[in-house]
Amino acid sequence: MRISRRAEKIEPFYVMEVAKAAVERARAVADSGQPMIFLNIGEPDFTAPPRVQEAAARAVHAGTTQYTPAMGLPALRERISHWYAERFGIMVPARRIAVTAGASAALQLACLALVDAGDEVLMPDPSYPCNRHFVSAAEGTAVMVPTTAADRFQLNAAQVEAAWTARTRGVLLASPSNPTGTSIHPDELRRIHAAVRARDGITIVDEIYLGLSYDATFGQSALALGDDIVSINSFSKYFHMTGWRLGWLVVPDALVPVVERLAQNLFICASTVAQHAALACFEPDSIAEYERRRAEFKARRDFFIPALAAAGLPVAVMPDGAFYAWADCTDACKRLGVADSWELAFALMDRAGIAVTPGRDFGSAGTAQHIRFSTASSMAHLQEAAARLQALLA
Repeated sequence: MRISRRAEKIEPFYVMEVAKAAVERARAVADSGQPMIFLNIGEPDFTAPPRVQEAAARAVHAGTTQYTPAMGLPALRERISHWYAERFGIMVPARRIAVTAGASAALQLACLALVDAGDEVLMPDPSYPCNRHFVSAAEGTAVMVPTTAADRFQLNAAQVEAAWTARTRGVLLASPSNPTGTSIHPDELRRIHAAVRARDGITIVDEIYLGLSYDATFGQSALALGDDIVSINSFSKYFHMTGWRLGWLVVPDALVPVVERLAQNLFICASTVAQHAALACFEPDSIAEYERRRAEFKARRDFFIPALAAAGLPVAVMPDGAFYAWADCTDACKRLGVADSWELAFALMDRAGIAVTPGRDFGSAGTAQHIRFSTASSMAHLQEAAARLQALLA
């Protein structure tokens, strides 16, 4: 069977390949004294809080499960608009918000609306692999620009200007980022956007971890920079609704009818039950619970980053958001006699019972020397993992 060239360009999602191997190994040691600790998948160990679950049940029992408008429930779009005003002090009209089938659908809609065949989109290396694949699916080309710890593993305006060509359509950034958990400083983001705007380009910012910011300096939405920003967001991370597959997209007014037309044809609408449930995310009790959990994520970070350093896995830039640790594994590889982070990931599974994510997925700029830990697991699991790492690498 002939496969499309588009599909052939999409690389495997190695995070999931490693996850499958970890699950297989976990079965073998499930009854041992050292069961597998999963620090590989970026999924909160918390689930949707009670009011959200209750709202979903009410929708099912009341039979309010028919299609919604393609852009989402009007009431949910209004709630999201109010959240921007209350949380970030910015006005984002509900008419510019499209509720989507997860952030993945939001990214697909943005790329299909804005990227033509042959267009190039600048992205930081390392970055979340699926973001570049959305560009590829729209027949564009993701141009990975190497970054370093000095720039928080984020692009700067000078790099954007230097990498810009006649084929460049714009930039796709993430703040906070997966895999590093670092954000772009607002001043630098402003300079990047000015450089992109001066070249008649587009600035797309993945903000799915924005709610999990721990530093007021960085916890600001790119939407404050102007109405021409395209922002991707999600109910998966801060709102802990991963499997509900619900996100949203904020676009300039000129793009609203374009996105609506694409959404009507490609998705019809996001899950109706999930949308009704998400209305309860913004109730005071729910927000209070989310803030309690955000504090717990910060406490986990504050414990685990120093513990990694003590085990010989230093994190060059303290994550200011999300729930990741991007650790340099150069010395750890030498100690265990393995070549790179890919081999180290399997060595840690076999010798310490810890599942992590090798850097391979995230690009090529130093990724062979880095592994990503997810701190979305419990504090007890993180403490046990730290003890195992120190025992193995001491």
